[in-house]
Amino acid sequence: MTAPLALLDSASLYFRSFFALPESMTAPDGTPVNAVRGFTDTIARILTDRRPSRLVACLDADWRPQFRVDLLPSYKAHRVADAEANAEEVPDTLTPQVPIILELLEAVGLATAEAAGYEADDVIGALTARERTAPVEVITGDRDLFQLVRTEPTPASVVYVGKGWAKAEVLTPVEIAERYGVPVETAGPGYADMAALRGDPSDGLPGVAGIGEKTAAKLITQFGSLRGLLAAAQNEDPAVPAKTRAKLAEAADYLAVAPTVVAVAADAPVELSRPDTVPSAPADPDRVAELAERWNLGKSVERLLAALPGN
Repeated sequence: MTAPLALLDSASLYFRSFFALPESMTAPDGTPVNAVRGFTDTIARILTDRRPSRLVACLDADWRPQFRVDLLPSYKAHRVADAEANAEEVPDTLTPQVPIILELLEAVGLATAEAAGYEADDVIGALTARERTAPVEVITGDRDLFQLVRTEPTPASVVYVGKGWAKAEVLTPVEIAERYGVPVETAGPGYADMAALRGDPSDGLPGVAGIGEKTAAKLITQFGSLRGLLAAAQNEDPAVPAKTRAKLAEAADYLAVAPTVVAVAADAPVELSRPDTVPSAPADPDRVAELAERWNLGKSVERLLAALPGN
């Protein structure tokens, strides 16, 4: 069996590490390194448990891309407002840790990838879309990426770590179909259609008023896709209840743009920092040792190096 290509939703993983571990984990100069150590341990676990032959840590070049904001101004708008409102109250001790993570990945020899003007979700979507040889495992704590599950041309699954690595769930089209009631044959696109219809307040997606997750999934399954549902509603198909037609009509402007906002941009111009093969040994062992000492990363770096396939 071909070893998988692991695509890491890096921000999702290091955010979770930051909030899961105490800020009392610091470097000698007092800089918190809880996110660095947690993220490093997560990669070690991925290498040990999932055994990928290739791995890419995918990054946000723009966490709120302009093309999505132009289509839907509410997209992640509340996060901007929250950041501004809490700027003085919440000390930002995560941001300084990100360059340390990137330095460590480079020294170890693990690939990173980003696309100018796009989110990590788009990078992951583009790398998944272009993969033709290996199974893909998307490792994330974000449900948005459930849309990427597939069976062809190679299997793609999501290793969902929303409850931590110890409770990681491997979700294939079968699990997504069972969990959300969408067709197994089109579970990935079906999930995206359902998410657009249902909406997601955490991303500033209002959804269609009065249509929740279960109703959204039922409608997508019944009509095959969001496009099929809207066409049936427009043609006054009696299979679409009058109340549902009215709700869809009221949300017409939102529904015209929502699919593009929700769907990953599979054509994002991804740039990799280096080839994505997992190295058998660190690319720059002296640099790794220097970073481990300077930032007090100790056992976390030892575990990562021990997880490399050459050991």
